[in-house]
Formats: sequence, C-alpha cells, structure tokens
Amino acid sequence: MPAADSSTSRPLTAPFIRQTVSSPSAQRRWLLTAGIVLVALNMRACLAAVSPLVGEVQRAFGLSSTASGLITAVPVLFQGVGAPLTPRLVRRHGTERVVLGAVLVLSCGVLLRVLPSPVALYGGCMVIGVAIAVLNVALPGLIKREFPDGAAAMTGLYSTAMLMGATLAAAVSVPLEHALGGGWRASLGFWSVLALVAAAGWLPQLGGAPAPEPAHASPAPPAGVWRSGLAWRISVFMGISSLLVYTLVAWMPTILADHGMDRGEAGLVFAFSNLVQVVGAFLVPLAAGRMRRQRALAVAMVALNAAGVTGLLLAPAAGAWGWALMLGVAQGGSLGLGLSFIVLRAGGAAVAAQLSGMTQAVGYLVAAAGPVAAGALHQATGNWAAPLAVLLALCVPAAVAGFGAGRDRVLGG
Repeated sequence: MPAADSSTSRPLTAPFIRQTVSSPSAQRRWLLTAGIVLVALNMRACLAAVSPLVGEVQRAFGLSSTASGLITAVPVLFQGVGAPLTPRLVRRHGTERVVLGAVLVLSCGVLLRVLPSPVALYGGCMVIGVAIAVLNVALPGLIKREFPDGAAAMTGLYSTAMLMGATLAAAVSVPLEHALGGGWRASLGFWSVLALVAAAGWLPQLGGAPAPEPAHASPAPPAGVWRSGLAWRISVFMGISSLLVYTLVAWMPTILADHGMDRGEAGLVFAFSNLVQVVGAFLVPLAAGRMRRQRALAVAMVALNAAGVTGLLLAPAAGAWGWALMLGVAQGGSLGLGLSFIVLRAGGAAVAAQLSGMTQAVGYLVAAAGPVAAGALHQATGNWAAPLAVLLALCVPAAVAGFGAGRDRVLGG
C-alpha cells in the first residue's frame, strides 16, 4: 500500500447552509437539495428490494447459492468498475447532465433485470451497478462544490435518503409482490418508477449555471490520490464497511429464515435494520463535521459492526432484533462516515471527485466479493458460521484503516 501522503493540515468545520429562502441562490439550493434527496432514494432501493425475494429468484432460475449471491455482487462489482470513468464524464458533460443520465440508465437496468432470462437478470444487475457508480462519484463532488461550508451536513442528508430508500424497498418488496399480482418480477420492476420520479425532479438542475468551485480549492493531479496513503486508508475503510453491508443485504433474511424465523418476519427484521441505518447515516456525518479527528468515531462504528455480526453468529434468530439494531446503527454510520471522509479530506470539488472515484472503485471491488464468497462458503460448509466468522475477522483491518482515515489532513489543499 502506498505510504506517501500529499496532504496538509486544515481545520475542519461543517456549519449547515445559512441562506435567505427568498434569494434566487437559496431557491436554487432548495431545488438542488430536493433533487439530491430524490436521486439518493434510488441508490440503495433497487438493491435492497432483492434481498427478501432472493429465494424466489433462485427457484425461478434454478440458481445455486453462489449464483444467487451474484445477484447482489454483480451490481457492487460494476460500481467499482464504473467509478473511475465518472470524473471524465463529468468534465465532458457536466455533473448535472451526468446525474440525469445515470438515473435514467438506472431505471432501464431495473426493468432489464426482471425480464425472463438469466442473461437479462445479470445484465440488468451490471447496468444498475454502473448507474449507481456514476451517482456515487458525481454527487460528493457536487455537494463539495455547491455546499462548501455545509458538506458534512449535506452528506448526512444524502446518505440518510439512500438508506430511507433501502428501508422502504426492504419493507414493501414482499407486500408489493402480492399487491401487484405479478410475483417477484412486478415487485422488483416497480422501482423503475421511483427512478423516473427522481429524473423528473432533477430536470430543474439543467436550467441554471452551476456555481463555480471556490477559488481556494486547488485540485490535485488525477493520479495524485492513488499515491496517497490517506486515500488508501479511506478506500479500505469504505471497502470493508461496504462488504459487510452488501453481504448482509444479500443474506441476512436467508440466515434468519434458515434458523427458523418466518420469511415475512425475517424481511421485517431486515427492514428494521435498514431503518435504523438512517439514524447512523444522519448523525455520524454531523458529528464528524464537528471534529478535527474522527478516529474514535471510525473505531466505534467498526466495533458495533463486530458486535452485531457476533450476535448473528451465536444466536441469530433469538436476538435478531437486537443484532439488527446494532448492525443498522453501525452500517449507516459507517456509510455516512466514509462519504464524510471524501468531502472532509478533499481540498475542492475536483479533488473530491477524484477521491470519490478512487475510494469507490477500490471499495466496491472489495465489497463485491462479500455476497459471492459468503454464498460459496455456505454452500461448501452447509451453515452460516464460516461466512460470519470471516466478516468478524475483517473488522480488524477496517478499524485500523478507519483510525488512519480519521487523521486531520486534507488532500490537495
């Protein structure tokens, strides 16, 4: 891992936006905030919606446990593949147009995934992953540019909206299956409508001139972040945190059902875990923005993750609601903290886009291994103890990386 660090000290504060609502600038920011929330609602929903229905998809296509894990892993893998391409798209077409295009592509991927073919299933997963990758990289740079003094607070709102979308999707996937009368395909296809609503809500952003990046921001060379030890620590923290999230998104309801819990209740426990993530995703970035160093915060999130995984390992069904509470706070907080590291450690919007591209490329490539490896280990051993033990062991390097990422440093500043 590279050791060099192109970083300097700088105080970190994150007061929220203080604007007069009647001013044109404030009105534009309110519209932008609404657009960001609508887009963010889609960025986890179409992934979380699959988890309660993965057993039915598996039976419909005759998939093995490993192949079923790919339904979640493929979008995550293609988030890692698509992330490095986004800064170039943004420079060529502008952030606002790139975001609109990505939301429309996401809607198409959701529909492709429900066609009656395994090729379409995995093809749709690829398209979804690339679309989410573009949004993952473009939005932090946009937030850094438009809300330079309130980046941490806006990151909290953005990550909260992502998790609210996931919570909604996890909670209503099974009821939608019955209400729409079209089985799992109708339930999963429904989420293309939410993406179209987000696209409509984003259209006002194409009409105005974007705010220029602050003059004090000094972009680093494109390759600079890849030589930064700090950027690598953020990437490792993001990667392992995301691996924990996506592995449990893929398998948590199945783990609970395999230990005797009713499938509907398992879906509710999973939805509750997603709901609790909202608390961590909102509060942790606010706390991070008020700290010069976030080392203790990062270690605390990893420790909570470890406690929840230990609970699933020892008493999965008996303590399910408690483990869901721990994992929800930890996973939402880790997501919010990882995104906060990107905006707090970047010296400007250009650096934020580069750092976001790197951390999310590395992070999601790491995360993609989780669902598939867990499915393969389960298939090989016949139980969930081995996959959960591996997740627990990975909390150690996550804590080390988070401790390093919490240093008071700014890249490109």
